[in-house]
Amino acid sequence: MANRTISRRNALRAIGVAGTVGVAGCSSGGSGGGEGSDSVRAAWVYTSEVGDLGWSWAHDQGRQTVNEEFDWLETAYSEAVEPSDGRRTIEQYTQEGYDIIFGTTFEYMDPMLQVAQQNPDTLYEHCSGYKTGENMGRFFGRIYQARYLAGVAAGHVTEANSLGYVAAFPIPEVVRGINAFTLGARSVNDQVTTKVRWTNTWFDPPTEKEAAQSLIDEGVDVMAQHQDSPAAVEAAGDAGVWSTGYDAPMGEFGGDRYLTSPIWHWEVFYEPTLQSVRDGSWESDFYWEGIDSGVAGLDDWGPSVPEEAKNAVSEERSAIVDGDSTAWDGSQYADADDATLFQDMNSYVDGVEGEVPD
Repeated sequence: MANRTISRRNALRAIGVAGTVGVAGCSSGGSGGGEGSDSVRAAWVYTSEVGDLGWSWAHDQGRQTVNEEFDWLETAYSEAVEPSDGRRTIEQYTQEGYDIIFGTTFEYMDPMLQVAQQNPDTLYEHCSGYKTGENMGRFFGRIYQARYLAGVAAGHVTEANSLGYVAAFPIPEVVRGINAFTLGARSVNDQVTTKVRWTNTWFDPPTEKEAAQSLIDEGVDVMAQHQDSPAAVEAAGDAGVWSTGYDAPMGEFGGDRYLTSPIWHWEVFYEPTLQSVRDGSWESDFYWEGIDSGVAGLDDWGPSVPEEAKNAVSEERSAIVDGDSTAWDGSQYADADDATLFQDMNSYVDGVEGEVPD
């Protein structure tokens, strides 16, 4: 485990934080953040190294943004923390007096909740899980909307009508991405099907590249992924196959047939959350905003993406933002509530081959 601490405690800004900034989402009650303070100490716990272009990199970009923006903020982070070490790391930051701790992988959920229950004066935020506590909120974003849009582009460029998806773990978060990508593609090409390869990894480039290659060998001509490295995009680029990455811009690995990537802008969540800690208005909550908020979106287009694909994606994006499309229209999830979409999606939509592993 590597620890990094960065202090921004210079002179406080002449102008204080403007007003109370609420955290959007479905409120779960919870406790307030107390009376506020002149400064805030915040720590992040990452499952992979921040130099690896992916999930942890994206979160750390958000951390760096707020670290530069707020003179009253001190930040620290630990990278490459295995889930088995999650509790120890979270407890360490708690004992060191950090005001709020962010855990950024699903596997940190239970350890964080256990620590939170024993330390009611410290605040915690968990990313991608489904449990909250009086002093522990949770957050994610509707990245499935961006995956749907990437699927629209994939449906335009495929000639084999066969898409590949290198998937991480068979949990609702990943299944949701597979389904949204497939529905996006089938919205413009109903002949498209998606083949899935499970790696049971978040970050294992050799395994992910091998899985991508096996899909390429089966004839897919568009590749998608749900891991923290660009290995699948790189395999597609080497084979001259269209690709879409995840978490971060990955065009440099995809070659001429790179499409785009669903990416995160976590500062959109971190900024108001840290402001609410400072002014004492923080509450345990569930943040799950979409592309209209800016927390999730698409990378720039690759060099060879056809204009008709770009235009179709632009139209679909507008439909989602305007509420005219949910990304689930025509599927078994068309009328599903947020709880079902977030934590109970355990079956494929039409067009995805096979079944979700048990």
